[in-house]
Amino acid sequence: MLTRRTFLSGLALAPFARAWAGLTDEPKPSLLLPKRSFARFSKYLKPVGRRLEMEEYYVWCNSPIYGPDGRVHVFFSRWPRSKGMGGWLNGCEICRAVADTPESPFVYQETVLAPRGPGYWDATTCHNPHIQHVDGKYALFFMGTSNGKTNTKRIGLATADRLEGPWTRPDAPLLLPGPEGSWDDHCTTNPAFVKHPNGQYWLYYKSWNTREYETSTDPTVRGNRQYGLAVAKRLEGPYVKYAGNPVIDFSKMGDNQQNKQFEDAFVWRQHGRFCLLARDMGVYNHEVGLYLESEDGRQWSYPKVAFLPIREYGVQEPPAPKHLKRYGRLERPQLLLKDGKPAYLFCASQGGRYMTASSFVFRIG
Repeated sequence: MLTRRTFLSGLALAPFARAWAGLTDEPKPSLLLPKRSFARFSKYLKPVGRRLEMEEYYVWCNSPIYGPDGRVHVFFSRWPRSKGMGGWLNGCEICRAVADTPESPFVYQETVLAPRGPGYWDATTCHNPHIQHVDGKYALFFMGTSNGKTNTKRIGLATADRLEGPWTRPDAPLLLPGPEGSWDDHCTTNPAFVKHPNGQYWLYYKSWNTREYETSTDPTVRGNRQYGLAVAKRLEGPYVKYAGNPVIDFSKMGDNQQNKQFEDAFVWRQHGRFCLLARDMGVYNHEVGLYLESEDGRQWSYPKVAFLPIREYGVQEPPAPKHLKRYGRLERPQLLLKDGKPAYLFCASQGGRYMTASSFVFRIG
């Protein structure tokens, strides 16, 4: 569970978070990690700009990886503009685009995974792509739904020998929700994966309790989003849930209870530690990113501010249109790793040339 649960529980984001992120000259706590670790997310983020702006689509969930040819492949979600922002849940597909460098324009290549229709666990959407190279093959973790609603969100895994495919599509989800009444009985979603040094395969996932979700009186935060861990001896599973789940739960911090949550975790290992980026949902506020670290991957530090909204980086964008309620906020953080080290941060953000949503890229360093 989290340490320092009550630390800073009553503080507002501004100006504290801006100072913590290195964007003011005000005194601030130490940088996100001691020197022996790495977390150059804050004042070392250099905006590259928006990528994958598509006139007829919302673009989300940008997961990048270097290919054998040195080019950058990004696996991303998209859904028709006509469906509005909520189309990710019912009508999303996962695509692949390629660029010569992380700062070059990305060119759409193909649709990798699309909803398969009635009778399949991923019948109505394919979302949350997370790409990794594991054991000589490419592993594409993702989320699918069978009815276009949150209660059928399930994590799956597609594999291929090449980034260009063909991809072996799973006939069953990789990870199912817990039994009725458990903290994770509603769904499994937002996959984050790391291969442990001991050879095990660790899958982090987001979920919440159905009753809390259905009886919530706060329309902005329904249920208590927490993160669990599942472990396997093989990449393809079976994955067994850790008995101490959930491994991250912010709901006990202070007196705000379920309003302190997070989602969109990305996990990697560096300097012998587990590192995690995520989107805040009330620890500070709903506009920033979070950074956590752990010695063992189970007990995590108190979150620190990792990144701020786009406007805080000197990026000028048009005023927010009425149909985009989360305009300019950075979500779904995913890292492009170079020789195992974070080199670029890819996020999703509403807005862009067509006032839908696109990728937004930062250089780290």
